[in-house]
Amino acid sequence: MARKGSTANRRHPLATVALIAIGLMFTGGAYTLFSGTATAETSTASQTTIDEGKKLFAANCASCHGLDLQGTGAGPSLLGVGAASVDFQVGTGRMPMAMQGPQAMEKAPQFTAEDTEALAAYVASLSPGPAVPDESLLDAKGDASNGAELFRINCAMCHNVAGAGGALTEGKFAPALTGVAAVHIYEAMVTGPQNMPVFNDKNLSPEDKRDVITYLKYIEKNPSPGGYELGSLGPVAEGLFVWIFGLGAIVALTVWLTAKSN
Repeated sequence: MARKGSTANRRHPLATVALIAIGLMFTGGAYTLFSGTATAETSTASQTTIDEGKKLFAANCASCHGLDLQGTGAGPSLLGVGAASVDFQVGTGRMPMAMQGPQAMEKAPQFTAEDTEALAAYVASLSPGPAVPDESLLDAKGDASNGAELFRINCAMCHNVAGAGGALTEGKFAPALTGVAAVHIYEAMVTGPQNMPVFNDKNLSPEDKRDVITYLKYIEKNPSPGGYELGSLGPVAEGLFVWIFGLGAIVALTVWLTAKSN
């Protein structure tokens, strides 16, 4: 009889497994509920931003770029340009253009930061493209020496070794890079605005782009060790300046001394 009672009180082998399964179901259900609520709130906020961007685009951009971003005779397609391109073009005031010309000119932005973000979110929602860079890549705390080398190899032929800018063909130009926000420098590298080539992550890694920004911000904050920069025109222009004004001064002094002795 004692053996029968012991057998009756013994727990079924699957009881423990069932209890664990029930506990996991309740825990997982609660986690899903809370995380689902948070995700829904985030999605709602994001969708609100996109909807606002759609309204702004229809009112200010669609006449040139088309309602579905396919482009028109007055403006290129924006499919695939990503949020980074919109943030650069609108954030620097290049878009909307004030007038047609060889290239869009930088001017005071027409939209607020919030409106620019909404426009970028809307364009990015329709087709994938480069995103706005993370703040960690914009702190100008990278390797300035590596950035200087990369800039000389990839950028100096247009922007000048000191980032002073330079003329291009057909009335176009490479703008000066002094005073340009780090985020816009990075976005220009990944989107290739105007005549600029695209430097994707296979050409220049995100760390390399950070180093280039570090170099540009370094020369922006530190004066030229060689004295007067002559507008950072470069060694050819500086040498020509010396030949014209320096040699000219010597010739003028020689003529004056000769005339005086006679």
